[in-house]
Amino acid sequence: MLTYSHFEAMFEVNPRQQENTLLGCAAILKTSCFHVHTNLVPVSNGNKSLTMSKAILTTKVDPTYDDLPEQRYHFPRTYLRQVEAARGDWIIYYEPRRPSGDLMKTGGKQAYFATARITDIIEDPSKADHFYALIGDFLPFDHAVPFKEADSYYESGLRKDDGSTNKGAFGRAVRKISDAEYDLILAAGFAHVLGKRDRERPAPDPDEEARIGFGDNPQMPFEADSVDRRIVSQVLQRPFRDRAFSVAIKSAYQDTCAVTGIKLINGGGRSEVQAAHIRPVADGGPDSVRNGLALSGTVHWMFDRGLISVDDDYSLLIASGGVPDTVTRLINPERRLLVPARADERPHSQFLQYHRREKFKG
Repeated sequence: MLTYSHFEAMFEVNPRQQENTLLGCAAILKTSCFHVHTNLVPVSNGNKSLTMSKAILTTKVDPTYDDLPEQRYHFPRTYLRQVEAARGDWIIYYEPRRPSGDLMKTGGKQAYFATARITDIIEDPSKADHFYALIGDFLPFDHAVPFKEADSYYESGLRKDDGSTNKGAFGRAVRKISDAEYDLILAAGFAHVLGKRDRERPAPDPDEEARIGFGDNPQMPFEADSVDRRIVSQVLQRPFRDRAFSVAIKSAYQDTCAVTGIKLINGGGRSEVQAAHIRPVADGGPDSVRNGLALSGTVHWMFDRGLISVDDDYSLLIASGGVPDTVTRLINPERRLLVPARADERPHSQFLQYHRREKFKG
């Protein structure tokens, strides 16, 4: 059966092909070894002029649909109109209480966890009446934002007149939101990056103090009263995205190097560990936790230069003859990556495979 991953793999040879038109995608599929009768084409709005609107997209830790939130969102025709309205605009991802399709399981965050943009919509070539929203500019929040704080809801449509939760509205996987509601969720989700909230850590580690500016040496200070007006434009800027990515990675790995197991935190709560992209941004890699690792400075340098890599089972690979014994002694005894407890925060095989194929010198 042809799925998104099949035609996604076609683009791995040249990641810039992802920017080609979707009609080009259809041509590739027609000439591939997969004999498909349904062309992969963009979903057309016809002659209708739709006003863009922001939206909430619900996705689970173990999704029933073929979601990879940093790249694609899979949905049935039921939600096509709402997703079409958000094409080209920003969305917020929400994780529900149930982490999978199993109705007996609970434990989901019940919180907003990332923002992104819908770049296009295509038909699912293998499942009738289903579609993919193609995702760009994915960025995880520095902390999860609950759908309500005390008696206040971020989405006004979730609150009934009596103050209770509108379960009918809550049950919809795609929900439209206003620009103002989007801005509120965004400001809450990036409160630490914006210098408004300390980053909490599990005891006994101290919280990381909030600070103004981006990067290890703040370069872009801003006036506190202008943060809310500027935040949407900042989400596209590399300094902001680097800081948000760094915070998300450090939180997922609890400020611990995934290779050495070393954790160092200074008096102000700053940790020594760095956030590394597995597939570099310059090569089309997203700013997602699944495309990142927490690494100490030396290990980060080695990883970026292909001296070490990671197999799909998280075993560590070392380039033969490229790494001196004095460095290999830093690696944890199990010679396996130390990964987050949550499965959806662990490195994705797609990005690990790219690193081994394109970067690793082993």
